[in-house]
Amino acid sequence: MEIYQVKIPARFPLQAGCFPSNSKKTSTFLPRVAAFTTSSHSLTDKSESESQNRMFILGMGFVCQFFAQSLQKEGWVVTGTCTSKTKKKHLEEKGFHVHLLDANQPELSTLNALKCYTHLLVSIPPVGCAGDPMLQHEELLRSKLLDGNLQWLCYLSSTSVYGHCDGAWVDEDYPTSPTSELAKLRLDAEEGWLNLGQSLGFSTQVFRLGGIYGPGRSAVDTIIKQEPQSEGQKMRKSRQYTSRVHVEDICQALKASIYTPSSRGIYNIVDDDPAPREEVFTYAEDLINKKWPGHTKWSSNSASAASPTKKDNSRGDKRVSNMRMKRELGVRLLHPSYRSGLLSIIDQMENPFHCSP
Repeated sequence: MEIYQVKIPARFPLQAGCFPSNSKKTSTFLPRVAAFTTSSHSLTDKSESESQNRMFILGMGFVCQFFAQSLQKEGWVVTGTCTSKTKKKHLEEKGFHVHLLDANQPELSTLNALKCYTHLLVSIPPVGCAGDPMLQHEELLRSKLLDGNLQWLCYLSSTSVYGHCDGAWVDEDYPTSPTSELAKLRLDAEEGWLNLGQSLGFSTQVFRLGGIYGPGRSAVDTIIKQEPQSEGQKMRKSRQYTSRVHVEDICQALKASIYTPSSRGIYNIVDDDPAPREEVFTYAEDLINKKWPGHTKWSSNSASAASPTKKDNSRGDKRVSNMRMKRELGVRLLHPSYRSGLLSIIDQMENPFHCSP
């Protein structure tokens, strides 16, 4: 497939002191007429972008660490935030540049730093009754972003905003009806970030993520570690359908959206196969037993040990459509099903049952 070199115009004049004087804003990417995948080609030619592409990430959790690492390999400058000194030390040991941030009382120095960044990814969940902690300071945030270099903003949300749909297929135009307090707050945060970005003229997206999995965080890992189930996992036992997405596919969707300007876009980021949890864990158990026979005591019955009532079976059930993501962002999923995703994870694993002498 042919790769095109294109200039990505800066939406705002670059501020003195923010970027290296000899940097070039050139990117390598696949045109939208081709399916977007990061498996074969890098978006950015590292030698040509040292780099006016700068990503600031509010909330360096599982997805954002994976995404930051991917961007750094492509020549981006990436900075993130976390909430404790312990997390900061851990992230710095991984090679990340991190600010401590109390979102309820953000330091001006951290907000001032946003002026130097071209892209902003928001992954801080709502808190209690207060909602999105950063949007509590919306006017201050607006004043810091107004004269900066930001071109792109994305808020990571959840498909939980659709509520209980009795197994129906839902797309981005399906009425939202969140039932949990957290989902209601996420929906409010979506609107807040969309309005902020749109009012400032940024390309602004909301990504509604399905159940996130990836290396170190999957059914395979849960079975190997014999971890107790969280309350959320216990609740999901009763669902006939759960939409998931591999972290690698979240990352490539994020990259695709950077090169597909949109003043206001909402996208479901999920795979093609909304499957019940029991089915996923049965497959994961089978993979483990084939690769390392006789080591796991997990029983597939563990995934359905609870005896949900008929009424419970429909709670939260929905099959989430990803057609807009494919159509508008041109994303071709690396892992269209949990099967390829879990196989990829276990193929990269060393023997977790090996005991050193």
